Amino acid sequence: MQTQKAVSLANFLTESVAKSNIGYHLLALAVTAVWGTTFVSTKVLIIEGMHPAAIFAIRFLVSYVGICLFSIIKEGKITWLARSWKDELMCLFLGISGGSIYFLAENSSLIYTQAANVSFFVCTAPLFTAILTLIGRKVLKGRFRDGLEEVHLGRALIVGTLLALIGIALVVFDGQRLQLSVRGDILAITSAFLWALYSLFVGEMTKEYNALFISRKVFFYGFITILPFLGNTLSSFSPALLSQPVVYLNLLFLGVIASLLGYFTWNAVMAKIGNVTSTNYIYLNPIFTLIAATLVLGEQMTAQSLFGSLAILGGVILAGRSQKG
Repeated sequence: MQTQKAVSLANFLTESVAKSNIGYHLLALAVTAVWGTTFVSTKVLIIEGMHPAAIFAIRFLVSYVGICLFSIIKEGKITWLARSWKDELMCLFLGISGGSIYFLAENSSLIYTQAANVSFFVCTAPLFTAILTLIGRKVLKGRFRDGLEEVHLGRALIVGTLLALIGIALVVFDGQRLQLSVRGDILAITSAFLWALYSLFVGEMTKEYNALFISRKVFFYGFITILPFLGNTLSSFSPALLSQPVVYLNLLFLGVIASLLGYFTWNAVMAKIGNVTSTNYIYLNPIFTLIAATLVLGEQMTAQSLFGSLAILGGVILAGRSQKG
């Protein structure tokens, strides 16, 4: 009898965990921790003399080669094109919004400001995601509208948005920081908006196809669309850089761990628990970035920037409550 009760309890717990998708939430947390440290890793590469566009190009090239090999091993073949030209164009859009232009803006922002500041600005992505989801459910039609979570245009979203905007203003206009850093702040906010656009459509596309296919398309189009931005960076790039452990280890971390495994996992998570819920985990990015930036780069924040960053974090968390529970 006790054995039967134990089995019944185990089955109940297993079913409860499955229904709550706790495994996907843990995966989202793990990816967030990895992505939080990428700001520091990229900053290290920039300090070593690498151009933001070159960092991204190598990162996604490594990811694309890796995921193609994985596709051959897992599926025995590679499906190159989507089932319709509209879906193929959507993959191109995802490669730009969640790949080339997103990372070009984010990586470039690290030239002008601290990794911790960039991380706090990027964590406004859930706020943009909630607002764009609210708009998307009004203007989009068909599967992309149906694939979006429902959000409330209520007090939480309005107050959270205002609080985040106040925080952004405090950080941007911190008198103790170089005026040049405003450019970095704007680039970081731009990258957050682009990630919100990516989040709007990638979940439904992953459901339609699968995480492996969509991730591979994002890597491909991300790499292709960054090529025009490389410009003179190739002529000034020194291959000797790649022989330095600090360079190739950080590139492998960004390409294999953060991109190849990160995007594949994240796209699967978004398809399972929703675009708003999963993007909310980006709230935790700054925590991991602050720890890594302090230990690796020795970065410090002014009191005003710290207060503004906390306001941003509080605002986006509050706005996240606009999601229906």
